[in-house]
Amino acid sequence: MSVFDEYAPFVQDFIYRNGWQELRPIQVAAGEAILHSDDNLLLTASTASGKTEAAFFPILSLFAQDPPASVGCIYIGPLKALINDQFQRLTELCAEGGIPVWHWHGDVSQSHKAKLMRHPSGILQLTPESLEAILLHKHMAVPRLFGDLRFVVIDEVHSLLRGDRGGQTLCLIERLSRMAGVNPRRIGLSATMGDPERTGAFLSLGTGRRTFIPKIKAPGNQWRLSMEHFYVKDAQAGDGKTDIKALPVLDVKTDTAPLQADPGLGYIFEHTRGKKCLVFVNSREECEGVTTSLRQYCELNHEADRFLIHHGNLSASYRESAEELMKDASKPLTTVTTSTLELGIDIGRLERAFQIDAPWTVSSFLQRMGRTGRRGLPQEMWFVIREDEPEIRAMLPATIPWKLLQGCALIQLYLEERWVEPPRLDRLPYSLLYHQTMSTLASSGEMSPAALADRVLSLHYFHRISQDDYRTLLRHLVREDHIQRTEQGGLIVGLAGERVINSFKFYGVFQESEEYTVRNDSQELGTVVAPPPPGEKIALAGHVWRVLEVDRKRHLIYCELVKGKVPAYFGECPGDLHTRVLERMKRVLTETDCYPYLMKNAVARLTQARHTAVQSGAADRNLIFLGGKMWCLLPWLGTYGFLAMERFLRNKCARRLGLKNLDPFRPFFMQFTMEADERTFYEMLAEEGEKLDNPMDLLYPNEVPVFDKYDEYLPEELVRKGFACGVLNMEEVRMRTRQWKEKYL
Repeated sequence: MSVFDEYAPFVQDFIYRNGWQELRPIQVAAGEAILHSDDNLLLTASTASGKTEAAFFPILSLFAQDPPASVGCIYIGPLKALINDQFQRLTELCAEGGIPVWHWHGDVSQSHKAKLMRHPSGILQLTPESLEAILLHKHMAVPRLFGDLRFVVIDEVHSLLRGDRGGQTLCLIERLSRMAGVNPRRIGLSATMGDPERTGAFLSLGTGRRTFIPKIKAPGNQWRLSMEHFYVKDAQAGDGKTDIKALPVLDVKTDTAPLQADPGLGYIFEHTRGKKCLVFVNSREECEGVTTSLRQYCELNHEADRFLIHHGNLSASYRESAEELMKDASKPLTTVTTSTLELGIDIGRLERAFQIDAPWTVSSFLQRMGRTGRRGLPQEMWFVIREDEPEIRAMLPATIPWKLLQGCALIQLYLEERWVEPPRLDRLPYSLLYHQTMSTLASSGEMSPAALADRVLSLHYFHRISQDDYRTLLRHLVREDHIQRTEQGGLIVGLAGERVINSFKFYGVFQESEEYTVRNDSQELGTVVAPPPPGEKIALAGHVWRVLEVDRKRHLIYCELVKGKVPAYFGECPGDLHTRVLERMKRVLTETDCYPYLMKNAVARLTQARHTAVQSGAADRNLIFLGGKMWCLLPWLGTYGFLAMERFLRNKCARRLGLKNLDPFRPFFMQFTMEADERTFYEMLAEEGEKLDNPMDLLYPNEVPVFDKYDEYLPEELVRKGFACGVLNMEEVRMRTRQWKEKYL
């Protein structure tokens, strides 16, 4: 009997109505696993490959045979918009089978939620934050709501595996299972998954089941890729115009673009006309700036505005309006967006995607390009690399086109090796530990310290947290009145804790964008989001400033004026670059291949950079002499290895080397002055690298690196330990210093 024959009749009718001639291989594999085993399941396949149907066809068929006595399946999605989209799709599928489909998030009516509470059944779709709210406020109803829960489907599971939100999701599933007395099977769906085996093991934590991962040979996809490079020169003060001047080798234009402003945006403006496109950027601030510029181009050219905007800080109605307009096939509109449209929200047939500069991960590149190419069209992405033109006397690091190398490396890693970033599952999630402790205590009422520790630390995501660390946390929370001791010796939520829990923002563990006012003495300079720690630099009001102090309670940043360019500080990164990407960037710089997707300017710029790298020694050496006492180090390490190397040099090597004025451009290079010569530098690093065995030694004195949402409520020693042992990659420093010892000594 085929899998199709085992589907419920209403599922078969749905397939016939949609004109599907046969099931896809992933749907066959998923059906066999769900219908004939008790395993968890991880489905990895390209965007628009039918993963959602692969999971739900057999689940709904089982429900048709044996209806659950409560909600039978939870679908967890990372975005409300994705849930709304899937809700419409599943409602149509389930209607004839008489299986209710519910959704639950902040934009869903109270009447819909109340109806679910009265008649728990079918499928419930929600975000991790909404599930947190249910466990917190409806905990007495959890056994009745989920007492016959059989499946948990986690969509876009890759998007949850690189931070606290994925950990929160697993903790919630585990807490719900205990409260309801169930052990539902878990099904993960992803289009871009690195290290599926490790992800599958992560998915199964606490279930006592293995995870089945079907090996499906992907059909050959046709890609249309291009990458072009443009120089951008800052507008001259006073005239408001941009002076576009390319180096001689780049004088030949690739295509028409209005040169009265940013030529990269002019290129996008010309090649979105008459088409339905997405333009991806890497930050909300850039999203606003690019959209404003493109709309100005429309005005200058006497064209109707054809650009929309979509990012996480916009209201739900604003985002939904953009999504609906994009679905209208008669309107050739373009939306400028961050990662909010990276996932599988249906916005109709897209002809082309643009990426300004390079995304941070191979995963994001694949997700973003995967938004195109549906309904018979090839996937198509145009990279637009924009770079400040190096000054004539610029030193080596400024002459390397880092964004161009990054874009090439991401593409080549996937084309050559099918490599995608593995999940980050080895952190010390103290911020999430605070959150789950407070949520557990608020929903359960008074608990003894031992019972609370047992309830929270037995959640499998906290396997690296020691009893001693948890004791330290609880004592601190009692002192700060987030937790209060009762006369009987139990623990309840304290007054300070209630203020945190009673905010709607408590349901989420991701950091909201909050503005900080920047001051120099008594002068107010402006505002920034996500303040860097003291010692880092920010650009504001046309100057560069070093942060002196961050007052988080009053949302103030005090700084002083300095010279130089602003580097990307740690807290600013929307994603992190993996060391494999940096190592492939070095190969892009040193090999001679001309990649077929590079356009004229990009070819010329890469050729120029490769020539410079050979002449300067950067193609082969890591420490480059810049003249006088100036040096440049190219460690070719990812974000967290680079951060560790930077601290290693400052804390362990600087004094004996006479190393000063270290200025990092993360995670690409660092410049400094040094009294020692090259050989002494490598000897010192080799010696100190062998002695490096405690990540805490890499922290700066009095450094309290507050980055995650609830770090401010933690004892400083846990914030320091979480950053040193869960973020800084000490092992990559040891690896590099050993490699340099073999190469140079």
